[in-house]
This record gives sequence, structure tokens and C-alpha cells, in this order.
Amino acid sequence: MKRTTLLTVFACIMITTLSSQEQPVLLFPGGAPGESGKMEQVDDLGGNKVAGCPVLRIGSVDKPTLTFYPASADNNSGVTILVNPGGGYRILAYNLEGTEICKRFNEYGINCVLVKYRVPRREGLEKHEAPLQDLQRAIAYTRSHATEWNIDPGKIGVLGFSAGAHLSAMGSTAYRTRTYPAVDSFDEVSLRPDFCILIYPAYLSGDNFSISPELRVDADTPPTLLIQTQDDSSHINSSLFYFHALKEAKVPAGMHIYPSGGHGYGLRNTGHTVNEWPYRVLAWLRDMGMLE
Repeated sequence: MKRTTLLTVFACIMITTLSSQEQPVLLFPGGAPGESGKMEQVDDLGGNKVAGCPVLRIGSVDKPTLTFYPASADNNSGVTILVNPGGGYRILAYNLEGTEICKRFNEYGINCVLVKYRVPRREGLEKHEAPLQDLQRAIAYTRSHATEWNIDPGKIGVLGFSAGAHLSAMGSTAYRTRTYPAVDSFDEVSLRPDFCILIYPAYLSGDNFSISPELRVDADTPPTLLIQTQDDSSHINSSLFYFHALKEAKVPAGMHIYPSGGHGYGLRNTGHTVNEWPYRVLAWLRDMGMLE
């Protein structure tokens, strides 16, 4: 086997292996709203690859969880990002847009919380309805554990990819109303994220620079950063239209548009300049006063 092939295989093993220290927390110990708890989780590490490595596709979730990925004690900025993988609200690209993201940002001194929200779409509900309950509960749980986890309760943001970016935008615009029945005292804290990062977002755009009607952007919407490529032709309007709505509402916002890279690259090296996007996130967080 060629050396380059061996290196690729080793890299794929590294990014698809979960640490034994990662302990998921059930968001709804008594069962998520409206769920029977009988769905069988379907995982697929098959043919779909990005940058030569497989994508772990989780196809069924009815017991939503969060998993805390702390930064090292000697490099903890106090900033925390709740990470929402994409997958069209049908599956979760769990390693590509989840575990790999958390581990990378841990290297920068940023704590992460990976949200395993409910998929696929529930019949009779809006595509984001059950996932929004999961994200809101994850925000509440995270903020309520700020002291225990050694994080700053005023520096908790959301980051999402594709459908997960739509979910992050929903969490940033629908925070005034809790969408699930209170579970415990953790639900008494604010559900508003302190910042929002949207990577190749989907489902944000309407017609003529309008945004999807479920999104209610106003002056209190958290500062938002968008990462987009021009050749992501099916989704570029989501970024353009949403940025326009943020601008009109005078929300602090940034957007980086790269010429190529498509959709669904996570932070893997696909040979495009857009792969530098984590550094743009760090610079923006410094501009927003979240990072020193």
C-alpha cells in the first residue's frame, strides 16, 4: 500500500473514532416531547466520503442528547459553542459536522457542546419543530452548568451546518418562547445564544431578499457570522438574504463568501480556500469581544 494511502487511512481512523471519555447527556430524561422512545438508531459509515474519509450518518434519533467537549484546563477561554450537524433534517452528519468540529475548536481553547437532535422529520410537524426543542433544552442545560463546566454563561453561542445552520438561526430568533414543557430548574435560564455562526446554511431564504417566515430577525438577534461559497448554487441565497435581514435590523454581522468549495465540506481539507473558515470564526469572535 502506498504511503499516501496509509496516511489517508490513518487520518480517517482518527476522525471517525470516538473517545471513551465522551459521555452523552439525555436532554429529556423522561422522554422527549411526543416521542415513544422506540425508534432504533441507524448509523451508516458507508459510501459517502468527504476528502477521502467516510461520513458517519445517524439516521434515527428519538432520544436527543448533548455531549460536552471541554477545552483543556490550561487553554480554556470560557467561550462555548453548541454545534448542530446538518443533514437536511433527515440524518445527522455526525462526525463531519459534529465531533470533528468540537475537537478542532477545543484546540483553540473553545469549549463545545455537540447536539444530537431528533431526526428524521416528524410527520405533522414543521421540519425544525422537534430539533428546536432539543436545541433550546441544550442551551438551557449548558448555561445552567456554567459553573460546573468552567464556562462563561455570557459567551455561549450556536454553530450549525446546512440544516443545522437553519436550526441555529431558529435558536437565535425564537429564543423568547420555550418550545418544550419545562423539565427542571435548568430551564429557568435565558435561551438566547450570545452569538451565532452559520456554515453553508440551508432553508433561510424566501423570495426577493426575504427570509423564511419562521425566522424573525430583529435588533436583539445575536451577532451572526455566515460562511458561504459562490458555487453552492442551491443555498447561496440563504446566506445572502439572511445577511440582508441582519443588516436591515442593524445586527452585528459578518459574511465570508469564497469562490468555490460547494456544500458539505465540514472542516476537512478539500483543496479549497474555504477550508480556512475556522480562522475567520476565531477572528470574528475576537472582534465581537468573545475571545481575547
